[in-house]
Amino acid sequence: MLNANYLRGHFEKGHTFARYVEKGTADQISRWAGVHERIKLTEPQRKLLKSFTREMKVLVTSGLWCGDCAAQCPMIAKIADESGKIDLRFVDRDEHAELSEKIKINQGLRVPTVIFMAEDFEFLGLLGDRTLTRYRAVAAKQLGASCPLPGAPIPDDEIAGTVQDWVDEFERIQLMLRLSPRLREKHGD
Repeated sequence: MLNANYLRGHFEKGHTFARYVEKGTADQISRWAGVHERIKLTEPQRKLLKSFTREMKVLVTSGLWCGDCAAQCPMIAKIADESGKIDLRFVDRDEHAELSEKIKINQGLRVPTVIFMAEDFEFLGLLGDRTLTRYRAVAAKQLGASCPLPGAPIPDDEIAGTVQDWVDEFERIQLMLRLSPRLREKHGD
């Protein structure tokens, strides 16, 4: 069960994006930094993210070796950096095996998997391994492998579409928080 205390324990063991990435090899750090540098949020995306009023906790299970993680986790980090209401942490999937087992997708240990929580660590939602844009791109390329090679070039339109998918998910969670009767009562709004 993904109860608040369980999730808080894993969240508190998590790392910021920079601290998580620095645990990688030189090649991994370079790949992740290269994608991070390419992420450019649009002005409407930035405005939306800055408008968030509810704090959310976000925990990402990942692998520094994973191509999908190298492609998407920097996007998630840029989104969190833009909003003052997203508290983001990363944990290694294999180091947090118990958690990874609880959040399997289609019986697989998928990464990245993002767990969205309220300010008090109450579970809100889970999105894992690829957004729709990313799935479409992988399917169109017919890679055959379940995970693209780390460092494989990512077209700009795929980056922009995947960033928008992630922004949309963060907005969905923010609206869920904003409209929550429990939190509206707590915050008097």
